[in-house]
Amino acid sequence: MDDRTALAERFEEDRSHLKAVAYRMLGSASEADDAVQESWLRASQADISEVRNLTGWLTTVVGRVCLNMLRSRRTRHEEPLDTYDREPGSGEGHDPEQEALLADTVGLALLVVLDRLAPAERLAFVLHDMFAVPFAEIGPLLDRSPDTARQLASRARRRVKGDTTSGDADLPRRRQVVDAFLSASRAGDFEALVALLHPDVVLHADRFVVPTPEPVVVRGAHTVAKGAMAATGRALFTGVALVDGRAALAMAPHGRLRLVLGFTLVDGLISVIDVVADPDRIAGLDVGVLDD
Repeated sequence: MDDRTALAERFEEDRSHLKAVAYRMLGSASEADDAVQESWLRASQADISEVRNLTGWLTTVVGRVCLNMLRSRRTRHEEPLDTYDREPGSGEGHDPEQEALLADTVGLALLVVLDRLAPAERLAFVLHDMFAVPFAEIGPLLDRSPDTARQLASRARRRVKGDTTSGDADLPRRRQVVDAFLSASRAGDFEALVALLHPDVVLHADRFVVPTPEPVVVRGAHTVAKGAMAATGRALFTGVALVDGRAALAMAPHGRLRLVLGFTLVDGLISVIDVVADPDRIAGLDVGVLDD
């Protein structure tokens, strides 16, 4: 078997692994597919006579391609190629439900944090912490030393953990309620939603949520639950996250944070929901991943 044939076979064997790397780097299934295809074009033209670990080498190839795509995206201020507000069944691009399932397997909060990292930090963290690539191999991809790559991954790791200084003693209970609210919203379970809400619950939504000229205020458990039922499509791309030290819901299609729901509890029931979509406020939020 010659090198080209061996490479082609190994690439097909590793395709799902390479797409997993690309998806965590880019947060978009369609861009991950493009990155994997570009990686094959590059790999097929390279001299692999000295390569001893083809899987490891292919991982670094896709990592470099994704790094270039991230840098280009930032330079041009581009969105991922997927249209985040596409309705299920539109027939274009990836199925939103499949895309949402893919996001769930990675963790939507993690995708949000990764999206906020600098490209070099994201590469160092994803390759090392998620795919066990040594810093000695990551450094050259970034034109940095292994020690610098280690520092970049460490910085990213702190961002992933988020702000834990609030000392929210009720975090486990709050998370349980927020999880239940998300599950009921996704299932369209009206009664379950009402059961989680205080009878006099108040929902505040800023003017970017609908959008409307003025902020929106909705009162009462049944009215708020009906609103949640109407947003079932949005719930597909929503997950539990640590936001400013508290359990909250983050809507982030393709890893791009668009909307946050913060919750206030009274006697274990949701008494206030704050819905934030103002881009300036969103950009100032500290988002992290809640430990399982």
